[in-house]
Amino acid sequence: MDDFMKANRDLWDELTPIHELAESYDVEGFRSGRSTLKPIEVRELGDVSGKSLLHLQCHFGMDTMSWARLGAFATGVDYSPKAIDLARKLSSELGIKADFICCNIYDLQDILKKEFDIVFTSYGVLTWLPDLNRWAKTVTHFLKPGGVFYIVEGHPFLQVFDNSNKAADFKVENSYFHQTEPIKWEWENDYSDNKAQIVHPSYEWSYTISGVVNSLVNAGLVINFLNEFPISAYRWSPFTNKKDEHGLWHIEGDKVPLTFSLMATRPFSR
Repeated sequence: MDDFMKANRDLWDELTPIHELAESYDVEGFRSGRSTLKPIEVRELGDVSGKSLLHLQCHFGMDTMSWARLGAFATGVDYSPKAIDLARKLSSELGIKADFICCNIYDLQDILKKEFDIVFTSYGVLTWLPDLNRWAKTVTHFLKPGGVFYIVEGHPFLQVFDNSNKAADFKVENSYFHQTEPIKWEWENDYSDNKAQIVHPSYEWSYTISGVVNSLVNAGLVINFLNEFPISAYRWSPFTNKKDEHGLWHIEGDKVPLTFSLMATRPFSR
């Protein structure tokens, strides 16, 4: 794990106890049976009952366990020890059968020796990855022949804009295109708690839609679909100021892509 990823792991160790108490994560609601899955992934991924599911970059596992509640044999992976400790605590407390592994996903092949019907990842994951091609090869490695990969994620188009609290309009601040060196962000506050004071910076990478698609194709997967939506799972900026009945955020007029989803299949022969 390089220095940038170690710094990001420290950030997520810092964020985990904040998120455990944050109203937007609603851990108490989850304890009472609330699913943390959004309508997009439930609809597009479909019935997971009886299927093995690997959740990459699972944070503290509420989505992983929500899939388990729907009948999947779920395994969650994250590199934050504090997040995995909390995931295991909740799983044990609630009697939800799910496995959790604390690991950088680039090293996962050395630890986990099985294949899955589904590999899943969602909402705020790609920006933490320095190498998209290694990520895509990891996805393919863990899929059974005929298995599917599914991602729902913030649209990379948004990464070009200033999304700070002071932003007054859509101003281009960053390149849309991937750069080898990450962008360093000093957090003004946490997206789940605007009063939380965050000590650790983050180091993030940007990717294009074509970069995501091509990395998966080059890793041997076949693209089933690519969809785009004018909704966001979190309040991305001051401009995402309209919240719908599903808890999803919009920019007035729904003219800007905020989220994309993609499904791909591992062929039976490569």
